Amino acid sequence: MEYDFTSHLERHGMDAIAVDGVGHGTAPGAPKDGFDVIPMWVADMNFPTLPDIPAAITRRAQHPAFGYFSPTDAYYDAICSWQKQRNGVQGLTREHIGYENGVLGGVVSALSVMAAPGDAVLVHSPTYIGFTHSLESAGYHIVHSPLHLDENGVWRMDFADMEQKLRQNHIHAAILCSPHNPCGRVWSREELEQAMEIYRRCDCYVISDEIWSDILLDGHKHIPTQSVSEDARQRTVALYAPSKTFNLAGLIGSYHIIYNSRLRDRVKAAGGRSHYNSMNVLSMHALIAAYSDAGSRWVDELCAVLSGNVRYACDHIAARYPGVRVAHPEGTYMLFLDCSGWCAAHGCTLDDLLRAGWDVGVAWQDGRPFHGPCAIRMNLALPLDRVQEAFRRLDTYVFRA
Repeated sequence: MEYDFTSHLERHGMDAIAVDGVGHGTAPGAPKDGFDVIPMWVADMNFPTLPDIPAAITRRAQHPAFGYFSPTDAYYDAICSWQKQRNGVQGLTREHIGYENGVLGGVVSALSVMAAPGDAVLVHSPTYIGFTHSLESAGYHIVHSPLHLDENGVWRMDFADMEQKLRQNHIHAAILCSPHNPCGRVWSREELEQAMEIYRRCDCYVISDEIWSDILLDGHKHIPTQSVSEDARQRTVALYAPSKTFNLAGLIGSYHIIYNSRLRDRVKAAGGRSHYNSMNVLSMHALIAAYSDAGSRWVDELCAVLSGNVRYACDHIAARYPGVRVAHPEGTYMLFLDCSGWCAAHGCTLDDLLRAGWDVGVAWQDGRPFHGPCAIRMNLALPLDRVQEAFRRLDTYVFRA
């Protein structure tokens, strides 16, 4: 491979809650003596990022002035080129693009022009915890439409349930997560067409979180929600960022794509009122470096590595952990384990299982805040030998017959 996905990064003391947060607050518990932390909870990666990114930041940082600035043509050109190359997007111009400090900030800004505090918002469950916290903090009422596993172990939307709840609750704003976090579904064009037709019939605007759209496994293809029909193009606020793809969350920097001019003007106004929705100059240079030919090659290699990690983990679980069910994800690098069968068979609770993993340094995440009643969320964006070591510890100390 051209790029490094095997080195073990030393992240302690380098501003990484993935390791330094363990043992504090709502993070996984600290391991017992003799075990190091294998960070498998917070959704960031344990690989060195594309080398061009720190090089670009360093070049800019060598100039000793960091005053006010405006996004450059290179910034907008990089986004347009990336969306065309990676997602087949046609007709995207700079006027359709707007900066967001983060995807969740963009969600709240968009909701503020689609609904009022106290209104209901439709969200699929299992649900990304960031959606739950952001919507509740902003005063919205969340209505869940549960995803379900079909006979082949694939997560599916329940279209009848979606339409029923939209109508019963008079809902006019919904959040779509594509690819889905935490379930890892990459929605097909047919599924998105059917969902967007329901939203059209129910006069419901859509916020489509597509931050995971670059992280695709085993050849799956991301379909931008706005691409499935002209109505979807006008009805949808799409949110993207290089942060998940290139592990840049600490730099802050997302963007929206909105084709509907009236909707775009209102979302931009809502995001700008606080005066905090302002781009960081180093974040801009990081995006330009990321959304490049080198960045595209890096992402292709990343997806191949993650596909191998996911296959290894899913095969291992299926062969050795009876009562643990996991749907093989099509995108993201997260697993969502249903441990209800194991816990019932062994007379243990999810807390017992979580603690047993934490004790031996497997820093996995409680899935209950994501609306998985007996679930564990597990990050596989680590060198393969670290993933294998985590499962060796689980074999030896946790999932014992």
